[in-house]
Amino acid sequence: MRFSIRYQILLPLFLLILGVVGIGAWSAWSSAARAKAQIQEQMDAVADTVRNVTFPRNRQSLRLMKSLSGVDFLLCDPKLDPLRDDRGRPLGTLDALPEDLPAHSEEQGLGMPVRVGDDVFFCRAVHLGPDLSSGLVLFQFYPEERYRDAVWQAIRPGLVLGFVGGLASVVLTIAVSQRLTRRIQQLERRTRLIAAGDFSPMPVPNRNDELRDLAGSVNEMAQQLSRYQETMQVTERLRLLGQVSGGLAHQLRNGVAGARLAVQLHARDCADAADAETLQVALRQLSLVELHLKRFLDLGKASELRKAPCDVVAILNDILTLLAPQARHAHTNLGWKNGDIPIGTGAYVGAAEHLNHMFLNILTNALEAVGGGGTVQVSLEATPSHLIAEIADTGPGPDPALADRLFEPFATGKPEGVGLGLAVAQQVALAHGGNIAWRREEGRTVFRVELVV
Repeated sequence: MRFSIRYQILLPLFLLILGVVGIGAWSAWSSAARAKAQIQEQMDAVADTVRNVTFPRNRQSLRLMKSLSGVDFLLCDPKLDPLRDDRGRPLGTLDALPEDLPAHSEEQGLGMPVRVGDDVFFCRAVHLGPDLSSGLVLFQFYPEERYRDAVWQAIRPGLVLGFVGGLASVVLTIAVSQRLTRRIQQLERRTRLIAAGDFSPMPVPNRNDELRDLAGSVNEMAQQLSRYQETMQVTERLRLLGQVSGGLAHQLRNGVAGARLAVQLHARDCADAADAETLQVALRQLSLVELHLKRFLDLGKASELRKAPCDVVAILNDILTLLAPQARHAHTNLGWKNGDIPIGTGAYVGAAEHLNHMFLNILTNALEAVGGGGTVQVSLEATPSHLIAEIADTGPGPDPALADRLFEPFATGKPEGVGLGLAVAQQVALAHGGNIAWRREEGRTVFRVELVV
């Protein structure tokens, strides 16, 4: 059975309101009982006074007693016939005689209601003689309207307070529950949109409370899920590309291996030094093709780095030698920034093959970005904690639309590009505890490679 959170909020508050209303009703009832008891005590006090104190039995004394007590009187004989003065007027304070009088016994409390003219009074008898069969009877009359007014004045504060307080509590409770329920429903709708794939952030409420914190958490969850989705998409694309490239690379490697073997056999029998150098360049280019094929084969695969002592200067020199023909063909100045760096300056413990692949990707991209007639320079700096290499080129720099995604797979601005070189290079740097960053500086694009020593 579904128990809405709105009712979970309203039910305890309604029970509390019922308790407040009940307390108000009990207070009103108690006040009414106290008012009635006070009136009864007043009439009992008057009865005791007239019974125990001798007073002149005339209209003037009765009117004086009425002014002091607020009670009307009528003096009767034992037969309950009103006594009269010498003018024939009834001895009492009433404007008219009652239609009926209570029995000839003394009444307790307020007495019985009797009608006198157009008004109703509570009437009780006070016997002034030694016994009930002799002596005079003094009847007390208390106006019923005054009694109701006194009771209402007593119960009105409690009733008004209970009613107004209860009504205000109900309105406030409904308003608060509606507000909370509406905000919770917004969160529920937002989570459904996230489940449907919409990861856009929801507006955060202005009120600083737990629901605002929950909305912020939902937005953070949506951002995290968006990143996870992007990662999954990239991973899936890498997996599919790895499968396709794996089959293609295996076929291409057979052809490259055959061509390399043929060039090596021809170089062995070649006597001309110039031809031998040309064949060595061809062999290096075939090695470059093999590296590219290996990159496709290793794409998306987790490989364990086999670190060993190596020299980064030697690795960079080999790459510069490999790319020199391409640079000469494009009339590009390729080399060290400050001349040759001695072998051994870049001593490092890492996976030489992966480092070679990383620097080759960066330098190849730099040559392609420069085009013809530009400059690509390499510098190397060693610190106690890092080995820092910078590759600067005079090209126009990355496309601004790709600047923030430059190291993501398949992010490329070249029509024939795949967008994997820098992504693979960043993976190698991260695997060595380092990082690759880039910047524009004085009309040059500088890629900075930091490797943790």
